Amino acid sequence: MLLSNLVDLIKSGDSKFIKANIYENINIDNAASLDIASKNQISFLEENNTLKDNLGKTSASAIITSNNSEILGLLESQNISNIVVGNPRIAFAEVLNYLYEQINYNPGIDESAVIKKSAKVGENCYLGPNVYIGENAIIGDNNRILPGTTILGNVRLGNDNIIHPNCVIYENTSIENNCIINSNTVIGSEGFGFIPQDGKWIKMPQKGSVIIKSFVEIGTNCCIDRPSVGNTFIDVGTKIDNLVQIGHGVKIGKNCAFAAQVGIAGGAVIGDGVILAGQVGVNNRVKVGNNVIASSKCGIHCDIKDGEVVSGFPAMKNKSWLRSSSIFKKLPELAKKLRQLDKK
Repeated sequence: MLLSNLVDLIKSGDSKFIKANIYENINIDNAASLDIASKNQISFLEENNTLKDNLGKTSASAIITSNNSEILGLLESQNISNIVVGNPRIAFAEVLNYLYEQINYNPGIDESAVIKKSAKVGENCYLGPNVYIGENAIIGDNNRILPGTTILGNVRLGNDNIIHPNCVIYENTSIENNCIINSNTVIGSEGFGFIPQDGKWIKMPQKGSVIIKSFVEIGTNCCIDRPSVGNTFIDVGTKIDNLVQIGHGVKIGKNCAFAAQVGIAGGAVIGDGVILAGQVGVNNRVKVGNNVIASSKCGIHCDIKDGEVVSGFPAMKNKSWLRSSSIFKKLPELAKKLRQLDKK
């Protein structure tokens, strides 16, 4: 499509359009990273992007960027058309959605799908091959349930959700609207509840449920457990990466983001806007406040106040961790000096 048409698209979006400098109203075929982009492709560049050094080498026909005079000067000197916005990453996402259309699953139910008589399926849904819908399940409108997915009894699925292949949604789970569940994820499986007695483990029945609010996205191969009573809860807008384990009875707030291999033990309470980097572990019944950021491999064993940035194992304030980590490699030398002083 013509570059001018893409500009109009960005103007109507959420990236806070500022201006456009078009030197040639060329047709844009697709998008690419700045270092590999060629003619008829569009790319983007943020002020702190490490690819800035490639600006003089790129063959991109257009670049989405921020209002940075240095970058704009370089683009002007090379006659590279540019679109200036407040948030280049958002604008680029909008362009990607426009240039690369999603596969359209026309409404319909594959002949191999199994739907129990007591289940209800709304209008304009797509149910792919070998989908199973259990007793008393209620499926709303405009859902896309892709091949091999199993939805067990009493599940409530709202409208406009996408359930990717081979997911399993256990009984009594509730998922609201506009959610995306990626392949092989299991929602509502039994929590890990056992009681020690006389050297053996007595199983605690897990009869609770999982509640997922709207606009939640869950990656592949995640496990979200149900508790013995009550529910595991994920609030509006939270985004979860691949290979994440959420234990029974966990409460997660709005607009959180969890990277791969995060593990949250049962009963933990996570506030709004929390960011957990890769492999962060949260102990059972710990309370993590609003807008907390935990760096990768952090072990959270105690409550964290609102707005803290924590690192390390066990977790401590990020600045304390950075000071401590700078000393770790000097510990053998310091220990030797201490022994020498002790002898004196």
